[in-house]
Amino acid sequence: MKLAAEKEIAAKIAAAKAKLVVVETKPNPVAALGAAAFAATAAVLMAGVVIVGPGVHFDDPTMTVTR
Repeated sequence: MKLAAEKEIAAKIAAAKAKLVVVETKPNPVAALGAAAFAATAAVLMAGVVIVGPGVHFDDPTMTVTR
């Protein structure tokens, strides 16, 4: 009886170990290019925020009508 239970437990452990195997995927060059483009865009936008900083004020071009 004990031998059958040990074999069952060993089989369950072997099945669990088989599920833990990590399959490595190849890196995607398109994803790397997309990440680089995103980083470049973010860098340009951040540079624009630094150039047009908190001291810059744009006047509101609302129309005023006088009679």
